[in-house]
Amino acid sequence: MKPNIIKEKSFDFAVNIVNLYKDLAYNKKEFVMSRQILKSGTSIGANVREAEFAQSKLDFISKMSISLKEANKTDYWLDLLHATEFLSKDEFDKFKPKSQEMLRLLVSIVKTSKE
Repeated sequence: MKPNIIKEKSFDFAVNIVNLYKDLAYNKKEFVMSRQILKSGTSIGANVREAEFAQSKLDFISKMSISLKEANKTDYWLDLLHATEFLSKDEFDKFKPKSQEMLRLLVSIVKTSKE
């Protein structure tokens, strides 16, 4: 069985997001944006997992499109956390490329699936 790259990367990304949430909530006492990024950042992988057992191609495209929307939302929260100085430049530089990679992969999957 060949590896499912998006499944693996979205899970690893979710683990990183959970750890970011813990740091933001417990150490920086930021509770609103941290909760938002936790929800959207972990939802990416959850929807990828749902898409694995989609009932049809349309269902697959729907689940992956939801993942894409959640990835875009996560990218927004990263930008906002950085702009409001809850994320340092180093932290932002660690997360932003991974977020952009999620977006690129999901755009590619959705686009290819629709063709």
